[in-house]
Amino acid sequence: MKWTIGMPSFNNFTEVYFTVQSIRMYHNLEDYEIVIIDNFGDDCLKQFCQQSGNGILKYYRYTDISGVSYAKNKIFEVAKGDYVLVIDSHILMKPGVLDFTPPGDDMIQGPLLRADNESYMCEWLPQWRSKMWGIWAPVRKELPTAPWEIWAMGAGFFACKRTSWLGFNKNFKGFGGETGYIQEKYRKAGRKVWCYPNMVWMHLFYNQGRKIPYRLDQNDRIRNYLYGFEELGLDTEPIYKEFGMNLVKTAKASMR
Repeated sequence: MKWTIGMPSFNNFTEVYFTVQSIRMYHNLEDYEIVIIDNFGDDCLKQFCQQSGNGILKYYRYTDISGVSYAKNKIFEVAKGDYVLVIDSHILMKPGVLDFTPPGDDMIQGPLLRADNESYMCEWLPQWRSKMWGIWAPVRKELPTAPWEIWAMGAGFFACKRTSWLGFNKNFKGFGGETGYIQEKYRKAGRKVWCYPNMVWMHLFYNQGRKIPYRLDQNDRIRNYLYGFEELGLDTEPIYKEFGMNLVKTAKASMR
């Protein structure tokens, strides 16, 4: 099998339904599978996958730990494809997005088509803002014709060879801290992160009327950053500056 398309779900069956059905309607799934990691325990989602999946949808329930990174790690554990595309459960993809073979062991990401359907957000820059490590680079109206190396892109859409996956830190939980960390992990391993202009996707953001189903706990985000930065040997001082000494000390006290 060439491709596994995997997505986590946390009590958002409607989003999963339309994402999955758009993939099945507009993409060639001859040598693909779609993996759903249920991180909540949703019987409606399970029933849909098992009764309407036609062998393409694979349903797995893992609820012992709640967290985006945890669920995405699980995708790679159960995937059968040689290559894995990890997506959020509220994604649309341009037809032909997977009509290529990722070279080497690098991480592949793609341009985010904005809601106006005319412009793109293609990469993050390594700056802190709004309690996040990374800000959007300026919007582009046109895309390059060839892949280019980037610092990072949102972790809601990325691909790599299954056997080359480096994994999110096992201590991550909840929501936040993925982007920047996982790309830096690839660079620390001597690999690169690319934006492929053919891998165009669209994402429903929470500020577009969507509510994030995961509990938004700032303590989780801080802990994830601390775990990730310490794992990679990065300076943790920016985390203290962004969140404040007292919040970070509280979060650090809850770490294992």
